Amino acid sequence: MTEETPGFEEKPDVPSGATSDDAEPKAASEEGAAPAGDANQTAGLVAQLDQVRTALNERTLDLQRLQAEYQNYRRRVERDRVAVREIAIANLLTELLPVLDDIGRAREHGELVGGFKSVAESLETVAAKMGLQQFGKEGEPFDPTIHEALMHSYAPDVTETTCVAILQPGYRIGERTIRPARVAVAEPQPGAQTVKAEGAEETAAADDKENGGPDEG
Repeated sequence: MTEETPGFEEKPDVPSGATSDDAEPKAASEEGAAPAGDANQTAGLVAQLDQVRTALNERTLDLQRLQAEYQNYRRRVERDRVAVREIAIANLLTELLPVLDDIGRAREHGELVGGFKSVAESLETVAAKMGLQQFGKEGEPFDPTIHEALMHSYAPDVTETTCVAILQPGYRIGERTIRPARVAVAEPQPGAQTVKAEGAEETAAADDKENGGPDEG
């Protein structure tokens, strides 16, 4: 058996040509290099994250722009569709106006009877459901934007240009006039306002005379 020498301590193997003092600084340098590598790796990950966030923001903005363009496109298509539908209905109803005029004349002369009456009323109902509205009444003020004056006269009992007869009713769809009302109009008699004013002055003078005239100071 080999006897151990008291107080002897084993030392790690040291390569030839190197001392134990040389090994200790090398281990210390390796331990100090590890934190520096971790910092570089973290900085690289942060830079990549920033790039991903920038790309995400750009794609989000692109998506928002596309969505806004699509919504505008849908609104334009819907607006155009409604406009085309209104134009088509207006054209159809415009072609039916002479028929409606004939129905109106037949009604005025008491000729709207029997099966013809049922057909005429059905046609008027369908036209009303499609948005056709009739306008024009006797006694309403003349409006050149919705009335077409075919006859003109003077009348002592009107104070402004007035529709005194409806020769053909007007028709509109919503706010769109497809035919103005054709009317006969009457204006106040020339000089009627002057005569009226003179008559009022004479009446006022007569009242003052009956009351003893104006008060004297």
